[in-house]
Amino acid sequence: MSEYLKYQHVEKLGTSEVLGILCGTVYVFPKIDGTNAHVWADGNSEMHYGSRKRELTLEKDNAGFMAWASEQETLTKFCKAYPNTHLFGEWLVPHSLKTYQDDAWRRFYVFDVVTFNGDCEPRHTPYDTYKYALDTYDIEYIVPQRILLNPSVEDCMRETEANEWLVTEGKGEGVVLKNYDFVNRFGRQTWAKIVTSDFKQKHHKEMGAPVTKCTSLVEQEAVEALLTEDIIEKVYANICCAEGGWSSKMIPRLLETVWHDFVKECSYEMVKKWKLPTINYKTLKAFTIQRIKTFKPEVF
Repeated sequence: MSEYLKYQHVEKLGTSEVLGILCGTVYVFPKIDGTNAHVWADGNSEMHYGSRKRELTLEKDNAGFMAWASEQETLTKFCKAYPNTHLFGEWLVPHSLKTYQDDAWRRFYVFDVVTFNGDCEPRHTPYDTYKYALDTYDIEYIVPQRILLNPSVEDCMRETEANEWLVTEGKGEGVVLKNYDFVNRFGRQTWAKIVTSDFKQKHHKEMGAPVTKCTSLVEQEAVEALLTEDIIEKVYANICCAEGGWSSKMIPRLLETVWHDFVKECSYEMVKKWKLPTINYKTLKAFTIQRIKTFKPEVF
């Protein structure tokens, strides 16, 4: 048997759960208005299908998704080739927004690929990695309409005006913001969303999403220059020594201790090197967490 994995809640931009998500590389995905669905195979190559809250059966399906998906050879072949890899996506059936193209309905658009076997924390595969695997199996997926570097809230709001993806008139439902290097203060990888009805179409599946460098932040420069791998490794080693090994439950402790040591040991260097800069410490902490994940990806 395979353990069911409930899809994470996508937080509204501006809430504490996604504080700092705009620091770094942010992928902006169009949000479509159907019903959440996913498909996966367990280690015994048995296929499973799910909705947002439960595993499906043909007797208790969700808008006909399982009946449709179980007949799709591409999904079956992919899932059996990558066991315990969950394909999360939108099963586009009529919901609130009903102005999608006629040929867009009753199709499954993947928006996340997550590896989970019940024995470890779920791991999100970045878009630039999973898109090639899905292309190989001819599986449809939602493509980013733009990639933003250190965007402001205003930059993201403008992107909501650039989403008419699959719609025939008006705007799409909103956008989802994903920073694959972001881990929130609770140690969780979380996405943000902006829900609005004001969008325009952008489709970059063939050409790729354009990259826009929005700002250059002194907080990012300081972290990259001063927060060394040695500092992070020292904290990690001390925690492992004190606890007799490592557990994912120690991630918040690692994040907070590195943050404490970095501010304590490097603040004067920031003042001197960047000539009395104005520092946003929430932004500085977000880049600190990203830096930890860069050097210690295996612990997340």
